[in-house]
Amino acid sequence: MRMHLLVLLLVGPAGWAAAAAGSSVSLNGDWRVRSENGSLQLRGSVPGCVHSALIRQRLIQDPYYRFNDLNYRWISLENWIYSKEFKIPFNTSQWQKVNLVFEGIDTVAEILFNNVTLGKTDNMFRRYSFDISNIVTDMNSIELRFQSAVEYAKQQSRSHTGYRVPPECPPSVQKGECHVNFVRKEQCSFSWDWGPSFPTQGIWKDVRIEAYNICHLSYFTFSPIYDNTAKEWSLEIESSFDVVSSNPVGGQVIVVIPELQIQETYNITLQYGERTVKLGVKINKNIAVETWWPHGHGNQTGYNMTILYKLDGGLDIEKSAKVYFRTVELIEEPIAGSPGLSFYFKINGLPIFLKGSNWIPADSFQDRVTSDLLRLLLQSVVDANMNTLRVWGGGVYEQDRFYELCDELGIMVWQDFMFACALYPTEKDFLTSVRAEVTHQVKRLKSHPSIILWSGNNENEAALMMNWYSINSSHLNTYIKDYVTLYVTNIRSLVLKGDSSRPFITSSPTNGAKSIAEGWVSRYPYSNYYGDVHFYNYKSDCWDWKIFPKARLVSEYGYQSWPSFSTLEKVSSNIDWSYNSSFSFHRQHHANGNNEMLTQVKLHFKLPRSTDPLRVFKDTIYLTQVMQAQCVKTETEFYRRSRNEIVGGEGHTMGALYWQLNDIWQAPSWASLEYGGKWKMLHYFAQHFFAPLLPVGFENQNVFYVYGVSDLHTDCKVTLTVRVHSWQSLKPLCSLSMGGHVIKAGQSVLLYKGQVSKLLGCRNCTRQRCVISFYLSTDQGLSSPTNYHFLSSLKHATGLLKAKITANISQQGDTFVFDLETSAVALFVWLDVGSISGRFSDNGFLMTERTQTVRFYPWQRTSTSELKQSLRVTSLADISGWVYSKH
Repeated sequence: MRMHLLVLLLVGPAGWAAAAAGSSVSLNGDWRVRSENGSLQLRGSVPGCVHSALIRQRLIQDPYYRFNDLNYRWISLENWIYSKEFKIPFNTSQWQKVNLVFEGIDTVAEILFNNVTLGKTDNMFRRYSFDISNIVTDMNSIELRFQSAVEYAKQQSRSHTGYRVPPECPPSVQKGECHVNFVRKEQCSFSWDWGPSFPTQGIWKDVRIEAYNICHLSYFTFSPIYDNTAKEWSLEIESSFDVVSSNPVGGQVIVVIPELQIQETYNITLQYGERTVKLGVKINKNIAVETWWPHGHGNQTGYNMTILYKLDGGLDIEKSAKVYFRTVELIEEPIAGSPGLSFYFKINGLPIFLKGSNWIPADSFQDRVTSDLLRLLLQSVVDANMNTLRVWGGGVYEQDRFYELCDELGIMVWQDFMFACALYPTEKDFLTSVRAEVTHQVKRLKSHPSIILWSGNNENEAALMMNWYSINSSHLNTYIKDYVTLYVTNIRSLVLKGDSSRPFITSSPTNGAKSIAEGWVSRYPYSNYYGDVHFYNYKSDCWDWKIFPKARLVSEYGYQSWPSFSTLEKVSSNIDWSYNSSFSFHRQHHANGNNEMLTQVKLHFKLPRSTDPLRVFKDTIYLTQVMQAQCVKTETEFYRRSRNEIVGGEGHTMGALYWQLNDIWQAPSWASLEYGGKWKMLHYFAQHFFAPLLPVGFENQNVFYVYGVSDLHTDCKVTLTVRVHSWQSLKPLCSLSMGGHVIKAGQSVLLYKGQVSKLLGCRNCTRQRCVISFYLSTDQGLSSPTNYHFLSSLKHATGLLKAKITANISQQGDTFVFDLETSAVALFVWLDVGSISGRFSDNGFLMTERTQTVRFYPWQRTSTSELKQSLRVTSLADISGWVYSKH
């Protein structure tokens, strides 16, 4: 067992980097952008990219429209130049040092300041700072000469002549660019199996000029010290300075945390050069410290802190921050009755089941990822009862606001480093760039309580050891050596040096301690007895829970679906609106993905049939969302009920993170949130299957079981109610209530076991005519969602009537109430208000009673009349070609 304790600081938008007293001027805003050959000249914005500049000047259409990812490939292949002339609003001669600071350059560029070359950049993920003290004047010019990242990657690959570093290119279905593993850039920007190829160029983060005398505070961080014996906290404050004074600089540091009754003063002396000062602050153990908890487990308490550096020469530097307290442990220890080791997380000493999904970049163009968009997407995470996001290693280290929101909302973050599905070079220059990247990102992000884990890469241990790239066995040791050099010798050592407060794993999936024991790569990284697992199976029946791995933690799994028609309509034309159109095949970047969806659909549903191709397209979209939601529901419920049990040596599952949360564009994918944030049916299902109190039902050899699953912190006395419904009646045929069950805190337990034939004995039910519903209730008024169990494939259902569902819509404050009434039992009732942004309190549900009320929470201004006009209600029996009973 390894224990990691953490006390954290949350700083403002500048992250860990703090501008000391002095003068600073932002160079954000208007810049000139031109192509290298001069054929295009236009205004651009910083932060931003060339594509965004072209869009704003209306020189190109929406890059997401139809086939524009191919039509606009030329943009990424061109070299572009950013330039700006500006006047500095202060006298630079009054300052001992002046720096030009870029928080992010995308990606390969030469930088000139007043026609003097400052240096070159090759890494999107690091900060660059240049000393311009000797060349800055009142009027200045700056120029960034970008090289196409696609061409740069190709050149770097060609220069690596010793041996190949696969994969050379993505699968052709992705329509992407090659050799992305040779450039430190967003890996999915060259394409992925859910996203387009838009290798951007530009200044994608803030740029500024900083001037200072005496010294400059570069960053400050907090390191944890927790005395487990004395049960007391202390803080170690680490401050780094660039001291430009030739004489020693003395002064005081005053640390104030009012709510913890802390005001401490420390004397310091700084010598010339880069200097680091470490200070220890003890927390009075008689003062209760409230800890930060994940969503659903407690509050996200933080404490306001100010730090004042009073230094010689009248230099005062004051910073305010939010301090969070929490511990995180990754537990890998033997489990009774099972080979291998556990793999789960404790937060503040409490085992936590990770419930959530995987995060990808929210847009191909990062300047379009606004604070409002992040708030919408991350609020949807907690609204669906999730507590964890894995920031996937093929995207970007997200902006500061992302992590601030995760801190505020209680979303735990599994943070990958940005390496994914590839082997990587280990030349000196590449490793030097990576080391600067890792050092910067650890310093920038370590202050966030939300981040509970560093992970070296996505799937690269599996890619290597499962031989995804057909490496000759005689060369394997060369690649293993490169793997260990990159992720262990360099990245891991830098992480442990910079942040010992949270665990680090080399890859995901990994066998954890087992992989380490085998030399950092395991012969079979997908073991159910160690670490985490990624699992995908599109051929087997997803309603069969026996196909899923009873692993320790499942950090990727999922099924595809199409986004709603209102989302697709914005980027397509009417000739595209069929499942077999050129557009539909173009948008699908996963090989055979469209057919795989239909294969799963056909197992349990009838495909739509109509002479109206648009009707068939919309119905097919609906069925793919039903299929996806039902598949991921079945799989997630299997993982949740496996948290406490060991069967055949397997089990003790303590996490379920489905792939994927969000979309980067409008296309078929594994996401539960469409591009822009609209909830798919899966996301509504996630509200239920991630509920803190949940009944899970399943069959095995004609026996029906119900487990009770609890994430609550206290034991819970529950009543289980099981009902049998006929498709032809809105009143249950039979109802059975069983009280007196106790579900212990944070556990799953078997509540019911009975022959299916006994349930079918209720009024002569058959598997095809009836369905089972069940829910949990407590004496304290807490109840679970109502769950259901289908007794047969729905394509074989008999007696299912075509329901007429009406909706009365009224407004109550900022929300709208939809009072629904149905004439018959209706399956997967889907309420769609088109392009009106917002979400329902529930959707995709079964109506087994005549009436049901749901709420609509708008994300934009709307009205009752607009909602009435836009509303479309669909249930399974509405699908074209569905054969249903008359009534």
